[in-house]
Amino acid sequence: PAGTLCSGRITFNAEQLYKVCMQRIPEPLKELVEQMARLPGLGPKSAMRAAMILLKWPEAEARRLGKNIYELRDKLHMCSRCGGLSDSDPCSVCADPARNRDSLCLVAEWDSLLTIEEGNFYKGQYLILGGLLSPLEHSPAETLDMERLIKRLNEGEVNELILALGATAEAEATAGYVRDEVNRRFPKLRITRLAQGIPLGSEVKFMDRETLRQSLRYRQEL
Repeated sequence: PAGTLCSGRITFNAEQLYKVCMQRIPEPLKELVEQMARLPGLGPKSAMRAAMILLKWPEAEARRLGKNIYELRDKLHMCSRCGGLSDSDPCSVCADPARNRDSLCLVAEWDSLLTIEEGNFYKGQYLILGGLLSPLEHSPAETLDMERLIKRLNEGEVNELILALGATAEAEATAGYVRDEVNRRFPKLRITRLAQGIPLGSEVKFMDRETLRQSLRYRQEL
């Protein structure tokens, strides 16, 4: 079958061959490879290549990398205001007195915050929800950091909540849940979402049905 290596009567598939090879390498290297293989985007073979590269690094450089990894959890904090990672609490964004405090941008994960900040066009506050609801997997609403959101809104500074969660089925389900919960507690709060529709520079004839539907639904006055 595909993915097998044959030698006489003995047949090995790729996974079996990898396990045999792993049994032959020194235990410290084996342990490192197994840990690195758990990282996103790194399979067992990629982890082995990365480990071999690390062994070729100068000793001082390799030890510095190990020290940084070891100290990562001690030096990083979760911002008590937005829930983002930072080396201080509150983080530099939340502590910035020049930022507007009347708008709160709700994102699913920290990397979404970084992407928006890169553009340098939003000058309000952020809050990280901690994920999205998955209707197909029946993920519970308890996985969302609604407690932090409600606490921020209770402070009374926020006039607009911006839902910057994306346009996937999970994002739509999460946006609906957040909207209902916030409307129930703060009926006068303005809730908006990022505009959806045809990307800049695109033609209508190349758009899929869902993109066109969203474009018509969120059309703008001229």
